[in-house]
Order: sequence, then C-alpha cells, then structure tokens
Amino acid sequence: MMTYEVNPNKDKYPHSLPSYKVRIMLYSAIKAATNKQPIYTALAAVLLLTTASSALAVNNVTQAVTLQASNYCHDDLQTQTSAYKYQSTQQRAMSCLLTQLQAYQQKDMTARQQYFAYKAQAWLNYAIHQDSINSRSPAGTYAMQSAETILQALKNDTTQGLDLYQDIPSNSALMRPDLWATLSALKDSDSIGSAPREMAFSEVALIWAATNQCERGSRESGSHFRMADRWLEQAREAYVNAHDSKTNVALENLIVRYYKQYAPLDSSEDVCKGQELSSIAQ
Repeated sequence: MMTYEVNPNKDKYPHSLPSYKVRIMLYSAIKAATNKQPIYTALAAVLLLTTASSALAVNNVTQAVTLQASNYCHDDLQTQTSAYKYQSTQQRAMSCLLTQLQAYQQKDMTARQQYFAYKAQAWLNYAIHQDSINSRSPAGTYAMQSAETILQALKNDTTQGLDLYQDIPSNSALMRPDLWATLSALKDSDSIGSAPREMAFSEVALIWAATNQCERGSRESGSHFRMADRWLEQAREAYVNAHDSKTNVALENLIVRYYKQYAPLDSSEDVCKGQELSSIAQ
C-alpha cells in the first residue's frame, strides 16, 4: 500500500482530524432634512423600498419551500398530527420527508437509489439544523430544495438523471481537497455500490463544513470535517476489503490525481463561492 501526504496546509483547518496529516451587521443611516436636503429624503425612500422588496423576496422563497414540502407530505401530516403536535408546519414536513426516504434506503433498492436517498436524508438533517437555530442563511433553503428534488426523482424512478458529480453550491467552497479527492476517486471506482450511505453523508458533510467555516470560522467547521473524514474512511475500507491489491493501488493513484487537480482550488481565504466539479474520466 502506497502512502503519501496530500495536505501541506497543516494549520488551515486546525480542528480537523489528521487523516492525511492535516490539522451584518451593515449599519448605515441617512438623516434627511426635509426642507434643506430633499435628495437624501429621496435616497432614504429608495433604500426603504429596496429593503422591503428584498425581505418580501426572501419570505416568498421560504413560503414556496414550505408549501412544496407540505405537498409531498400532506397525507402523513394528517395522520401524524398527534406525534408532531409540538413541531411547526415546516418541521413536520421535514420529518415526513425523512420518513418517506426510508423506503428507498432498503437493501432491495439499487445502490444508486440508496445513495441518493441517504444524500437527501443528509440534506434534510442540514435543513432541520438550520431551522432549529433560526438561521437566515440561504444554506437551509438550498438543503431543503436539494432533498425535495432527490425525493421527487426517487418517486418518479428518474435517479439516472441526477448527476453523481454535483457542483459545490455558491454558499460553500472546496476545502479539504484531500477529502474531496478521496470522495471523487471512490465515485469513479464505483464505491457507491459498497458504501452508499457513507459516500452520501461524507459529501454533504464536506459542503456543510465549508459553509460553516465561511460563515463562522474554523471552530464551527471542525466537527463536520471530522465527520466527513470518518465516513470516507469507512467507505474506503469497504472498497479495499472488496477488491484485490491491484485495484486498490489504482484507487490510491486516482486519489493522488484528484488531489493534484483540487489542491489549487482550495479556498485559501475562507470565501464561499462554489466550485464546479467533474470526473477525471469524463
């Protein structure tokens, strides 16, 4: 088994496990003097109108997501009211979505169906967390919409239309390129067949961790990077145990190739702006 060090930036993620030796308020005020400075009054009016429009737009997005989730879970919400009586409508809807996903996580489903069902579960876990802390970040909305899209594809048996190589969303970034390299190499090697849950959970954890680091710093991202690391180690172990040494060496070489591609893309200033990802094989 070949070994290598794929993370030279040891101090960048201080709260991550060393698997590869890695360790607004915007305030402004426009004070208008109605008789002497009419232009400032006009600017203040424009600012108020813009702010109101933005707030309305955000509210409409939130409402749309809630209604969509309720449509998926309407029957279950009617029969499970007593069980979820202390939850909000949004929370009950997300709980119902989690329940529906369980049917697609069973062993009689294809590995691809299981992978996407677990990925939707991971997105819902993210959305539930964001809701529980009353976060105003768009990350929660993105997570909810991602889960709904996957569930709809599972219900319609159209998961073949879902891309295994999802781009990193704009509210996150490519951090820990060593872990992303392992994830992509395992995908290329069909590891989803042996570890669909671990692959799905690790991917969402990586996205979640980077979002937290951009929003609140490394102290908030460390636990999620560690989770991603553990899930990937389990997926990698399952793959190695199921293949011969020649195949496993090929996996290691592929990880190195992906790392060389991803390392220059690492967000060095904790700025989240998304990242396009694709398979080396494509």
